[in-house]
Amino acid sequence: MAGRIREDDISLVREKARIDEVIGQYVTLRNAGGGSQKGLCPFHDEKSPSFNVNPARGFFHCFGCSEGGDVITFLMKIDGLTFGEAVERLADKYGVQLRREEGDIREDRPKGPPRRRLIEAHQVAQTFYAEQLATADALVARQFLGERGFDQGAAEHFGVGFAPRSGDALKNLLRQKGFTNEEMTVGGLVGPSGYDRFRGRLLWPIRDASGDTIGFGARRIFDDDRIDAKYLNTSETPIYKKSQVLYGIDLARREIGRQSRAVIVEGYTDVMACHLAGVTTAVATCGTAFGEDHSRVLRRFLNDHEEFRGEVIFTFDGDAAGQKAALRAFGGDQNFVSQTYVAVEPDGLDPCDLRIQKGDAAVRELVARRVPLYRFVLANVVGKYDLDRADGRIDALREGARLVSSIRDKSKVDAFARELGGMIGLDPEEARAEVRRAAHRRPSQDQRAGATATTQTEPPPRSAVPDLRDPRFATERETLQLVIQHPMTIGRSTGDIGVNDFTHPTYRAVWELVAAAGGPGAGAGDAGWASRLRDAATDPAVSSVISALAVEPLKKEPDAAYVGQHVFRLLELTAARRIAEIKSKLQRTNPVEHAEEFNKMFGELAALEAHRRALRDRLAGGAS
Repeated sequence: MAGRIREDDISLVREKARIDEVIGQYVTLRNAGGGSQKGLCPFHDEKSPSFNVNPARGFFHCFGCSEGGDVITFLMKIDGLTFGEAVERLADKYGVQLRREEGDIREDRPKGPPRRRLIEAHQVAQTFYAEQLATADALVARQFLGERGFDQGAAEHFGVGFAPRSGDALKNLLRQKGFTNEEMTVGGLVGPSGYDRFRGRLLWPIRDASGDTIGFGARRIFDDDRIDAKYLNTSETPIYKKSQVLYGIDLARREIGRQSRAVIVEGYTDVMACHLAGVTTAVATCGTAFGEDHSRVLRRFLNDHEEFRGEVIFTFDGDAAGQKAALRAFGGDQNFVSQTYVAVEPDGLDPCDLRIQKGDAAVRELVARRVPLYRFVLANVVGKYDLDRADGRIDALREGARLVSSIRDKSKVDAFARELGGMIGLDPEEARAEVRRAAHRRPSQDQRAGATATTQTEPPPRSAVPDLRDPRFATERETLQLVIQHPMTIGRSTGDIGVNDFTHPTYRAVWELVAAAGGPGAGAGDAGWASRLRDAATDPAVSSVISALAVEPLKKEPDAAYVGQHVFRLLELTAARRIAEIKSKLQRTNPVEHAEEFNKMFGELAALEAHRRALRDRLAGGAS
């Protein structure tokens, strides 16, 4: 059994795997100056971007939740992989041949097939199904596509395929390729009965943002299909979570980030129709309603925050089901900073049917005619009542007010209340008053939170560790930035620096790791220098600050003067602290009773003052 991956191979993976390229498959990143990039953190909800990536250093850090690390750490956190699995995935992608130590067997791998094997099995399945679409047995499938305006090129672009009607065609192929029964069943390609899960159906491969096939959506096309459901999707597997999957995200993610717009449709053929018509930001959920997890995925690619406020456009049918879906979407409206809209075709056509009947331009026009989601929802509520009657207006106001009062983002309530009053034909203040009454009739979130809080214990006292951003420690922080980001540049200049030059305990711990690794000179030319330091840290706070120091932009490109300014200033601060200590002690010492000790301290004080003046002169010389 193979042992641990060799350290030099891990270092090569870190060197070859561009962290901005890997993270860019999950998060839309924008240049932030100083060689850094910024985006919305994928590990916590935020309205303003605090997630930083420094490609030159190979590090990421979120200043909101303190998650950070290198490209391997990112994959482990985002996809729930072990260290070894993350290294293997990156090695496969970037062409690194991994070698393992003999006799050093690790037992940290989770039970079940590795993710890499499940992905490989799905790739084999996708290729197989796509080839089967050209067979005689797939004539009905090709006719289905042709009737909806999808030619061979469209099928190839989206990877559409056909599953043979026999129950073991894919299973036999996977077995020939060396896949085990466990890998086939855990991945959802073969059912518990031992037969292919998808038989005699038209198939769409469902891919993650990086383009890996992780599941399939299958449509019924034969009348004698034993399964009545029109659509059959991959069940939950280690690589397929339907609440987090968006069909088409692999094709749409770059345009979503570039345009700051996402169009959410209801089915696979709608996504195809939109993309072919030029609406290349369209995605769809896979057999489930659009939910909070889907919102999180989209926000990362939208770069959805105050500075880059974009658009999220839902397309719904105009029927009762469509109105119900709109109400559901309205309930999650506050998940987005971007403005939410609805695009509804007056004739009730979905994007696929609209393209068939009226052409590509009609699909683009559908999206262009979007209306704000809140206005669409309130209009549907108000439209149920006879506004020519006084009681109808009162009932419409009450139901509309309940809806408006339920909005989590209270900054939007006033605008929605005014809109509601205008629709019903009432004074805006009357609508606002009814919304306030509706809010009082339902328990507030604050009250519910307070009730929960009373059942919990008091929060633990705050740590006595000083704030890392306290100006007192600015020189320590900036010097360590140089040590981590530019070890070759700062190199020999740190020869006089010691652990006592760092007064903040966390910064002191970072320097101790640097010293234990051989000093800054040991990091010269080492692409994994910051990762090596972070891996050696046992305190999460120290690990976090190393990732932060690795991505924070410096005030300028470091040269000898810039380096000297920080090194000499750090040493001068240490001298100043020691001078203050000696002066205090001299004041408490009797020069007659303790003459020898007094004279020794006085001599040390004079030497320190001279040393401090010399450091100041060097600082002044560097500044000039």
